[in-house]
Amino acid sequence: MVQITRAQALTLRMASLLLRGRHHGTDRLPDVAGVVTWLGAMQAQDLASGLWSFGVRLPGYTAGDVTAALERREALRTWPMRGTVHFVPSRDAHWMLDLMGSRALAGAARRRESLGLSEEVADRAVEVLGAAVAGGGRLTRSQCMAVLADKGIEAAGQFGYHLLWYASQRGVLCIAPNVGNEQSFVLLDEWAPDPHRPDRDEALATIALRYFRGHGPTTRQDFAGWTGLTAADAKRGIMAAGDRLASVTVDGVEMYLEPALLDTAPSAMDSHEVLVLPGFDEYLLGYKNRSLMLADEHKPAIIPGNNGIFQATVVCEGRVVGTWKRSLTKTKVQIVVHPLVPLGKADQARIEQAFEGYARFVGRTPEVRLP
Repeated sequence: MVQITRAQALTLRMASLLLRGRHHGTDRLPDVAGVVTWLGAMQAQDLASGLWSFGVRLPGYTAGDVTAALERREALRTWPMRGTVHFVPSRDAHWMLDLMGSRALAGAARRRESLGLSEEVADRAVEVLGAAVAGGGRLTRSQCMAVLADKGIEAAGQFGYHLLWYASQRGVLCIAPNVGNEQSFVLLDEWAPDPHRPDRDEALATIALRYFRGHGPTTRQDFAGWTGLTAADAKRGIMAAGDRLASVTVDGVEMYLEPALLDTAPSAMDSHEVLVLPGFDEYLLGYKNRSLMLADEHKPAIIPGNNGIFQATVVCEGRVVGTWKRSLTKTKVQIVVHPLVPLGKADQARIEQAFEGYARFVGRTPEVRLP
């Protein structure tokens, strides 16, 4: 088995995560569908973060370009795994829900019990919502609540969220691009009219290939944590992938990756590259063990209160070196950087330059404040 150093593993992982130039002879995949298919899925509970995750990987795209691609149904948002919203390839939404969403769906009864909501009412809500959007319909979140209330179904507060989640987890609804500033819902079968329907072993192999291709080298444990699959199913998926995955060891730990990645030159990641990433990017969210990219002492700054809310990060040479926050005005994006390590003038200049790409993405003039 090939042995590689931690530094080599980080370089190769960055080539995977950022879709570096070995793909199709270009520096990036050509579109939104290609990016999300390459990575398998992309965390997207925060829409603005999810859009910029595409922007990081598609230089030259704007937020409007990504939204237009979503309107073309190159990808959609739903709850495919871990009970968390992700972007997924539209044709793959059904089988991903079936394969990885089943464990979350199995826990729905406990959640309904805590809410005082019966299964009969929940199933009735799914029927009502499905009928309301059938035939090309599209309802905002508040309109969904109004439709349910009109049918005598309680939809205030957590009731409404649970019912929309349940309808989506059942494969009836999915999340479409916002209408104004409000989330909207559509019929999944209409937004994915030609779904791929692999058998279970093919589905396990497919998600294993996509995960390790887009996140490798990394471990089987990270794969199980990302998908929410059992350890047995994670192992089964890797076995089903066969020689389409290769294994390496890093500090004695077995990791998997796409074999072609081993041919990637060490220069795939510029040693001085600076990334400004959204808080919920696959860069950190794609792993349980984030030690290659994030020092233990910096975890509290990235996940304050350990509550699952990730701060946006500044990454230099593959390692997280700071966090950032932004506020938008009509013409400007004002950015405040909070370093986690000492930054020299050259580092600060590279960080300011990195934010120029984000500013173009959101169509604003950048104002960057560093200490």
